[in-house]
Amino acid sequence: MYPMDADPPIEIDLLSVRAKLDKQLDFLLLDCREPDEHATAHIPGAKLLPMSQLAASLTELEEFRDFHIAVHCHHGGRSLRVARWLREQGFGKAQSMAGGIDQWSLEIDPTVPRY
Repeated sequence: MYPMDADPPIEIDLLSVRAKLDKQLDFLLLDCREPDEHATAHIPGAKLLPMSQLAASLTELEEFRDFHIAVHCHHGGRSLRVARWLREQGFGKAQSMAGGIDQWSLEIDPTVPRY
């Protein structure tokens, strides 16, 4: 665990994301993939905001500024870039979900299609 006044590590593991998603307290799971990827597979409860539209749509996240935000993509590369960018914009609790939706399908919810 990290001190309450410190930013969390840049990555968060799948089990921690699932626990936070289940509790639904001050937590946002952000899907930064494109709409066609989301149509193929998605995690229930995640908010879709594609990386390609993030800068123009940042105001959509304003209400989540003080929340823990776990960003996910397919494997974890885009979400890591998005989490770092969000931190630069003042979202200090943004994290990248390690392994992405592909790993989520393998370890957490096999009903989520792999692609």
